[in-house]
Amino acid sequence: MVGTEPVSRHDEAIIFPLHQLADGTNNFSQDCLLGRGGFGCVYKATLSDGQVVAVKQLDLNGLQGNREFLVEVLMLNLLHHPNLVNLFGYCVDGDQRLLVYEYMPLGSLEDHLHDLSPDQEPLDWKTRMKIAAGAAAGLEYLHDRETPVIYRDIKPSNILLGEGYHAKLSDFGLAKLGPVGDKTHVTTRVMGTYGYCAPEYALTGQLTTKSDVYSFGVVFLELITGRRPHDSNRPPEEHDIVAWARPLFKDQRKFPKMADPLLHGRFPKKGLYQALAIAAMCLQGKAKNRPHIREVAAALSYLASQTYDRNNNVTRRNRAGPSASRVLDDQMNQDTTLSSQQEVHMSIHCQTNYVIPEVKETTWSGSPRAGRGRVAPKGIDRERALADANVWAEAWRRQEKASKMR
Repeated sequence: MVGTEPVSRHDEAIIFPLHQLADGTNNFSQDCLLGRGGFGCVYKATLSDGQVVAVKQLDLNGLQGNREFLVEVLMLNLLHHPNLVNLFGYCVDGDQRLLVYEYMPLGSLEDHLHDLSPDQEPLDWKTRMKIAAGAAAGLEYLHDRETPVIYRDIKPSNILLGEGYHAKLSDFGLAKLGPVGDKTHVTTRVMGTYGYCAPEYALTGQLTTKSDVYSFGVVFLELITGRRPHDSNRPPEEHDIVAWARPLFKDQRKFPKMADPLLHGRFPKKGLYQALAIAAMCLQGKAKNRPHIREVAAALSYLASQTYDRNNNVTRRNRAGPSASRVLDDQMNQDTTLSSQQEVHMSIHCQTNYVIPEVKETTWSGSPRAGRGRVAPKGIDRERALADANVWAEAWRRQEKASKMR
C-alpha cells in the first residue's frame, strides 16, 4: 500500500560541519555529482559512519537563495510523511549553504522518463501508477494540514525514488503556506517551472492548493504519455502537452495513441481510460472545477493496486472484493454513445470513456450497478463522481487490512 514505509523522524535537524560534507563528497567531486539545477548541485556523500546521504549545495546566485534555504530547512524539519524526503540536517559556513537529505537510490522520476540510456528499462504501467499515487499522497499530507502547505513546484525532477520506486517529494524551497480562515487564496510572486504552473497562478499570482493539483495533472499526463510539458522539437500544435491533450480527451478512440510509446502497448485499456480521466480532471482550466488532491490520491491508490498481464494487456480482478470490482466492471462495460450536443465531463467513475477539458453540468442517470445507463445533460453531480473514486480505494484498503489480520 502506498505510504506505509516508516519515516525516520528528526525532531531537530543536525548541524553538519562543512569539512564532514566535503570529506564525504571527496571535496564535492564530479564523480559524486548526482544532479544539477537552478538551485545548485546535489552530491552523493558517504559520512564517516558509513551512512550514505545526498547533499544539496546551493548556488546563492541561482534560483534558490537564502530565503528559500531557510524555508526548506523549516518546512522539512516540521513535516514528516512517508512520501516526503527526510531532511537529516544542514550546514551554514561563510557563504556555503548545504542541505543533507536521505539518499534516494533510484534518482528522480525525470531520470526514468526522458533521455533514457540504451540499456535502461522504461517504467512499466504499474510502476508509473505507484509513483503517481505516492506523489499524490505526499501532496495530500501537505494540503490537509491545519494550515495548508502549497508545494508550488511539483515536477518529475522533484519526485525522488527509493527502493521499489517508492516516491517522495523533495525540494521545498518554493513551498508556501496556503490561505486560512475566510481567505480563498494567497497572492505571491509567480515561481515554479514553465509548463507546470496553473493558468490562474501564472496570470494573476493567486495561489491555492488547486494550483498544485493542476501541476500534478501535468506530471501525471507526462507519466502516461512520456511527453515533456513543452517540447519544441515536436510539431507546433504539439509543443504544449496540455494543449495537445485537450482535443484528444474528447475521443476515446485516440486514448491508446496517447500512451507512452515506450510502453509498447503493455497497459490495461481500462486503466488507461481511468488514468486519463484523472489527468483531465486535474487539468480543468478553472481551479474550482479541479478535484481535491485527497480525491485524486484515493483514485490513484486504486489504480496502483491493480495487477495486469503485461503481455495480454488485460486488467486482472483486484482484491477489493466483489463490491468494488462490480462497480468498476459495470461502468467499464457501459455502451454509452453521446451526440455532439451531449458533451459530458469525464468523471473518474461513471463516464469512463469520455473526457473533455471543461466540466459540463451533467449527471449520470441510473444506478451505478444497473448495467446500462444513460448520460443526461442536466443537473450536476460532480461530488458523487469524486466520492465514487473513494469507494474504490476504501474497499481496497479494507481488503488489504483484512488480509494482513489473517
